Amino acid sequence: MKKLCVMLLSTLMILTSAIFVGAGENNVLMMATTTSTEDTGLLDYLQPLFKEDTGIDLQWTAVGTGEALRLGEDGQVDIVLVHAKASEEEFVQNGFGVERFPVMYNDFVIVGPAEPIAATDDVAAVFETIQKDQLPFVSRGDDSGTDKKEKKIWAGLDLDPSENPNYLESGQGMGATLTMANEKNAYCLTDRGTWLKQSIDSENSYVIDIVCEGGKQLLNQYGVIAVNPEKYPDLNNEAANAFIEWITSEKVQELIAGFGVEEYGQALFTPNAGTDN
Repeated sequence: MKKLCVMLLSTLMILTSAIFVGAGENNVLMMATTTSTEDTGLLDYLQPLFKEDTGIDLQWTAVGTGEALRLGEDGQVDIVLVHAKASEEEFVQNGFGVERFPVMYNDFVIVGPAEPIAATDDVAAVFETIQKDQLPFVSRGDDSGTDKKEKKIWAGLDLDPSENPNYLESGQGMGATLTMANEKNAYCLTDRGTWLKQSIDSENSYVIDIVCEGGKQLLNQYGVIAVNPEKYPDLNNEAANAFIEWITSEKVQELIAGFGVEEYGQALFTPNAGTDN
């Protein structure tokens, strides 16, 4: 009898352990996202709040948007939060994502030396001057949302930046690219949020500043998409849907609206869940 009790107790402990292991796995959400959501500190701010509200531990890989979407296509993450709408829509159309939801936006700005380019909102004029005068320009060159936006602007102007000998590609995230542009006193396209955090929080003084902002071409919209569980049944689709519901809720949208105001005098992102952007 004693031996039977010991066996039953042992079996119960194994089953209990298995239950807790399973619960732990189900309570982790793996996300691929762009570097700006990490570089601005937004995810570090939201992560503990999401866990407090849902019990789910958000973990992420911050890369360029192109690479983030490829991670989703390969089923290596449960969800993506990125900023290249055309690529996001293609991701959904090709069956890799369930549905795209707008979350927030900020804008792109062009930073660089104040001479010879004076402050303006004319994006085309800035890019044309950089090309004509062969001014130094540092590109991310990493297929990120920012890189896609930059390449789209060059192409729209029928300009080939590779013809400029002072055009460089960092192949790195936004923070590292800005540091490189500052060191070389070069121009660079960046999202405003990363620029604000980098230029204010950096230990190194910045000699470059915003030279172009406000152009219609510079809107930077972010969307969130759950990876399709029909393609990858082992994904944590339940947690992905919980995150989408959470980040697009009125409560969290208000938190995003206030993020950065105290430190930088302005919000780093503008929430716009429920729109068609």
